[in-house]
Amino acid sequence: MGSKNITSDKHAGEQVKVACTQCAGVTNHEILKSVEEVGWAEIGPDYDLHWGATKQIIKCCGCDTISFRSLSGNSEDVGPDGEGIEHEELYPSRTEGRQCLGDDHLLPTDLERVYRETVSALNNKQPVLAGIGIRAIIETVSKEKNASGRDLFNKINDLVTKRVLTQEGADILHKLRVLGNSAAHEVKAHKPVELNLAMDVVEHLLQAVYILPFHASRTFK
Repeated sequence: MGSKNITSDKHAGEQVKVACTQCAGVTNHEILKSVEEVGWAEIGPDYDLHWGATKQIIKCCGCDTISFRSLSGNSEDVGPDGEGIEHEELYPSRTEGRQCLGDDHLLPTDLERVYRETVSALNNKQPVLAGIGIRAIIETVSKEKNASGRDLFNKINDLVTKRVLTQEGADILHKLRVLGNSAAHEVKAHKPVELNLAMDVVEHLLQAVYILPFHASRTFK
């Protein structure tokens, strides 16, 4: 047994903050249309499962790009704090269609391979593998630059000593290291906006350490 109730436009006209496919980062989006479903199902003699789902057509308030937002959850989705967890999906994916750096062929062979595989994981909605790949890129840069240390934490700090990184750059990489650790050891799937920003940082690193120095040496002899 069970039941389902459907309502329309309960949240139409409201604004939500989500990543935009065109703008840089998170922007306000207006909900143009919405359909809300709530229901319950009898699982056992003394137990009911309650669930809810919302489908929305949204428009970026900055560039007017139209996209689709889906929310879902049920009474079984509860976090450690006892609060309900709501799952959000955006279409098209905010990482879908990400292009590799135009000059990634200038990267060392192993680094180019792990970088391309990480971009592929992002585009194929594999957030755990993408998180692990971001960490692997940092590991590979550290190895290629002969950074010393018993773990990645110390290797990143040694890159500052070797003047490969600034201290500010190292601080950012430590945040990405933690992101990669949680993906590898806790199988944590980070949000697309987090992974996209992390890849932006990683690509900036690759350009600063490998690609721009190559072009500079060719141009300013």
